[in-house]
Amino acid sequence: MFRVLARDLAVDLGTANTLIYEKGTGVVLDEPSIVALKQDGPRRDIVAIGAEAKEMLGRTPEGVKVIRPIRTGVIADFEVAGLMLREFIGRARKKARALFKPRVIVGVPSGITEVEKRAIRDSIEGEAREVKLIDEAMAAAIGCGLPVTEATASLIVDIGGGTTDIAVISLKDIVHSVSVRRGGDAMDEAIINHMRRRHHLLIGEATAELIKKTIGSAHSDYDNQEMEVRGRSLTSGSPAALVVTGEEIREATAEVVNTICASIRQALENTPPELSGDIIESGIMLAGGGALLKGLDRRVHEELGIEVKVAEDPLCAVVEGAGKVLDNTELYKDVWFQA
Repeated sequence: MFRVLARDLAVDLGTANTLIYEKGTGVVLDEPSIVALKQDGPRRDIVAIGAEAKEMLGRTPEGVKVIRPIRTGVIADFEVAGLMLREFIGRARKKARALFKPRVIVGVPSGITEVEKRAIRDSIEGEAREVKLIDEAMAAAIGCGLPVTEATASLIVDIGGGTTDIAVISLKDIVHSVSVRRGGDAMDEAIINHMRRRHHLLIGEATAELIKKTIGSAHSDYDNQEMEVRGRSLTSGSPAALVVTGEEIREATAEVVNTICASIRQALENTPPELSGDIIESGIMLAGGGALLKGLDRRVHEELGIEVKVAEDPLCAVVEGAGKVLDNTELYKDVWFQA
């Protein structure tokens, strides 16, 4: 009766976005992991959560602060993260109109600590009858349709907002994994710093993200792109605009891209020889929002000499993989761990 009436949920608690998958339905919620708070002494009141809070970035009145409770893949503010997660799960449950509390499976980074696991469980305990965790790289591999249950190796690279999780998977287990606290947010930060240093122009997070999505790339083939960027001049203090090229944005984010490539190489070097042959044959799969950076697949291929594919829907790979685990609990019962 619980299984029929509870509508179990899978959650991708990401640095940039939180996605929720409902068993038997699909993705029912996709919201930015952002909260707007009003500070009144020690008390903090929620002003907005998700997309509404993101629209307030850089535009808030005095006393209202917009924060990301998840930073570099881990919970930076336990209280606010709990409020946000409960709100999102509450919205998903309203859509499902379920009678009983669901089981919830949450995707987490490879390097998560026991304290962080407990924090996630405590934050959603009131909304769920049972909480399980799954490694994000494993969930992404399942979501991409890689043969994780077979005796062959698959290499998944999940590039999120705060972390990049790289894993070699075989027979429903992670043979080797690397978790790097660098991802899409580090690229945005690099663009902000570049605009400040080279052009003396101050821009916000939202503008940096737009630049990355519009003309950002990892390969010189996209260097001829151009875009007008608006911000505040650090020399005059007045609003200013200038044109930047794809080449300088590629150079600005090069350090982050180089770190990701080096981490993939490290994972390959630590892979048993028998499994390395499988990876040469099957290639590398890129998932997560960072996989959408133009030319990244070509850059990794040129760097490592291995075929690189991008997931069909990189942004939803983790939550859809966790959802498949819910839909096929018998097949995937060995891949999650209890919170």
